[in-house]
Amino acid sequence: MRRRSTAVGAGASGRVRRRRGPKLAGLLAVVAMLVLGCGGPRAPIDPAPVGNVGEPMPAGVSGAPADAAPDTTGCDTDSLAPSSAIPAGSTMAKIKQRGRLIAGVDASTYLFGFLNPASGEFEGFDIDIVKAIATQLFGDWHNHVQWMAVPSSARESMLEKDQVDIVVRTYSITCDRLQQIDFSSRYYVAGQRVLVEKGSGIHGLTDLEGKRVCATQDSTSLQTLAESSVRPIPVSVRNWSDCLVMLQQGQVDAVSTDDVILAGMARQDPNLEVVGQPFTTENYGVGIPKGHEDMVRYVNSVLDNVRNGGAWRASYNTWLQPELGADSPPTVTYQ
Repeated sequence: MRRRSTAVGAGASGRVRRRRGPKLAGLLAVVAMLVLGCGGPRAPIDPAPVGNVGEPMPAGVSGAPADAAPDTTGCDTDSLAPSSAIPAGSTMAKIKQRGRLIAGVDASTYLFGFLNPASGEFEGFDIDIVKAIATQLFGDWHNHVQWMAVPSSARESMLEKDQVDIVVRTYSITCDRLQQIDFSSRYYVAGQRVLVEKGSGIHGLTDLEGKRVCATQDSTSLQTLAESSVRPIPVSVRNWSDCLVMLQQGQVDAVSTDDVILAGMARQDPNLEVVGQPFTTENYGVGIPKGHEDMVRYVNSVLDNVRNGGAWRASYNTWLQPELGADSPPTVTYQ
């Protein structure tokens, strides 16, 4: 009995070994094939060649304007005499009936016109001008202003299409623009300067020869750069915030525009500085659709109150005095 049992046990064990043998051999063969197939001396495959990688550029980047002729037509830039009257059927009466003033402003120029991400409100020196106009119209600006963020390149077109009642956006009064739209009297006087990284070796306009210099499309700043005898390389973008980003990323050597705009950029980045003396004079006015002379006179009455009262200095001291020092409201004359 023991032998039979032992024989049976041995036979069972033998059968198991014979059955496992082919499976194990087959598995080892597959593994060997995989190892040999993957381990051959072949060159690796590069599925996607990689070229020069750099920081992304803002949308709409271009060069000098197509027509950069200087504004030499010559014209009377004095505005119409002020009037605070609101007769029936006037532009102001229609705005009051609508219940809101539609204002084109900047949403990205720190200190002058920007959207505060913490409060969700528009703030800045230009924004205070809009609030003053709405307050005189409605008694209070709250809930009576429809804010529209407008790129500098779209200011004239939005006024010509009556998509906005006014544009208050670091808007320089020029003879060329007066052929398309109307302007209020000037409420601020700025000057074009240069913004660079500290230690760049650039000290003003004369150091910009062959340098890439950023300005916004359809701005007087871009036109001035294109016409400069220094011959910088103009780089145009849609918004001033794009210029700031490109300067920080080393994609341009400098930004050049009105000193008040550059002051806002410098306050945001302590590695930047405003250099050189102003080489232009920029008179800011409120843009108004052509032919709305009643609105021009009404806005001028508001600006008279702002300049002659304490509102101008209060706004200036809040937004600009820390960067640009003391200043006073501009004097104006009328037609």
